Amino acid sequence: MAHLVSGRTRALALPVGLALTASLGVLPGVASAAPAAPGAPAAVAADGPQLSYVVNTRGGRGTVEQVGRAVERAGGTVVIAYDRIGVIVVRSANPDFAETIRRTRGVQSAGATRTNPIVPQATTDIGVDVPLTAAQERAAAAVAADDQDPMEPLQWALPAIKADQAHRRTQGSARVTVAVIDTGVDDTHPDLAPNFDRAASANCASGAPDTTEGAWRPKPGESDHGTHVAGTVAAAKNGVGVTGVAPGVKVSGIKVADPGGFFYTEAVVCGFVWAADHGADVTNNSYYTDPWLYNCKDDPDQGALVEAVRRAALYAERKGAVNVAAAGNASDDLAADTLTDTTSPNDTTPGDRSVNPARCPDIPTMLPGVVTVSATGAKGLKASYSNYGNGVVDVAAPGGDSTTYQRPEPPATSGLILSTLPGGRYGYKAGTSMASPHVAGVVALIRSRHPYASPAAVKALLALEADAKACGAPYDIDGDGTVDAVCEGGEHRNGFYGTGVVDALDAVRR
Repeated sequence: MAHLVSGRTRALALPVGLALTASLGVLPGVASAAPAAPGAPAAVAADGPQLSYVVNTRGGRGTVEQVGRAVERAGGTVVIAYDRIGVIVVRSANPDFAETIRRTRGVQSAGATRTNPIVPQATTDIGVDVPLTAAQERAAAAVAADDQDPMEPLQWALPAIKADQAHRRTQGSARVTVAVIDTGVDDTHPDLAPNFDRAASANCASGAPDTTEGAWRPKPGESDHGTHVAGTVAAAKNGVGVTGVAPGVKVSGIKVADPGGFFYTEAVVCGFVWAADHGADVTNNSYYTDPWLYNCKDDPDQGALVEAVRRAALYAERKGAVNVAAAGNASDDLAADTLTDTTSPNDTTPGDRSVNPARCPDIPTMLPGVVTVSATGAKGLKASYSNYGNGVVDVAAPGGDSTTYQRPEPPATSGLILSTLPGGRYGYKAGTSMASPHVAGVVALIRSRHPYASPAAVKALLALEADAKACGAPYDIDGDGTVDAVCEGGEHRNGFYGTGVVDALDAVRR
């Protein structure tokens, strides 16, 4: 069964007939990072394309400064040095830069973060817009209960995880912040503005944080993905539009996608560190780190990328954040011995290669400590596109699916996930990108109830409170008589659903 998927975000790209986005016009500095002082470039070869690199050191300010000087001698320019985790972001046009710097004392690994030169890029819009009818909007508002926002009847995913029941007890604490590390968030949206944390927001696309007013917002023509994710987490319960899983918590926007829509390692590292240093309780990561879908640790470049992102994610967890990530949309078994990667590197010319995901992880979702989320559809089954894997997937949550496979109960009309879009609009998307923020919202509710719990304790509660779901009958989602994926494991832990589908009600009453 073939699926078209985004090469960057974890939102499913459906054919136009099953459009993933439908718009509805309802208008209404990093503490651990030390930027290097500018210096004259060394007299070394600089006749190659300018690339970005991460250089991983033994850590400590002294070592980082020493390596920084070696970077300049090797023909590189330090963009920023994250001394607390020993990661330096570098740009260089020296084709021998990586090989040279790896021989430097104090350097543990180094690698190019891209295969495409750093050049100005045109914006890339991801998704297809299809307007909803006024009749659908009126129908939803007509059946909305007094305690519901007008479009909430279309949000089948909220009752699927008992979030509607949880909201009668609590909507979450404004002292809890979820960092949406993504394509940017439009904080002017009427459903996001009440809960947006501007002080905790930034643009990290260059690898260094930019806190210029509005830098965290997507520009015209850029992806609306991050705004959609933010609404699923924390759209305000304010009598307007939709409702988030945790409508009383704060949400910040950390933009890590460049104008071309790529999530490069230097930006992801910056995103985690910025979130950590600005008090994030939860990070949501609905993307994979470009340009490699799977990063093989025995490759000197890819291995360095894994290590840099690992350090950044671990730093965020040590500072108190629970990192939540989408499992991916390729219908891959992440616990398999071998997978075929046909999309990497996605910023130049991809080729076919066989990978072992245990040695070639998808980052950040397969990093230690990260909560890996698979997607379910409106009938509660694994979504047709969702990655899975026994021992890899931690929990499941609604991500949407085609109504051909899983049709919701009325009054909901779409099997996709309805949420916020830039410019005061609303629309549908599907993907593990949409499942992950449902989990991030539940984690925020747990943290609201247990403000002093460690990340490990919060993750234990998340697993304990999930509704266990067995594999069930052989998985033939399209009904053609062929098993489309094999679920391994028992009722309380398996490859499709992990420990189960998250439960927002249990999150607020335990």
